[in-house]
Amino acid sequence: MSDSATNEAAASANAAVCEPAPTDSAEAALREDPAATGPRADCVLCGEPTVLPADQPGSTLCPTCAWQQAQRIACSG
Repeated sequence: MSDSATNEAAASANAAVCEPAPTDSAEAALREDPAATGPRADCVLCGEPTVLPADQPGSTLCPTCAWQQAQRIACSG
């Protein structure tokens, strides 16, 4: 494989990774979808199941750990 082909492949791979997420994805990630079925994601801190689907992007937290994390952030200063 030539150097230019390798560089083009690397550039296309980086372009996919570096594309910004849609603006509504962050807000949508915080909303529970009651119609969602399938396996649920485990909390990354305690391992308990969350209300979020397993294919949810980002680190998933159960309600208890999310509340504790928000409390830690609010009190740091």
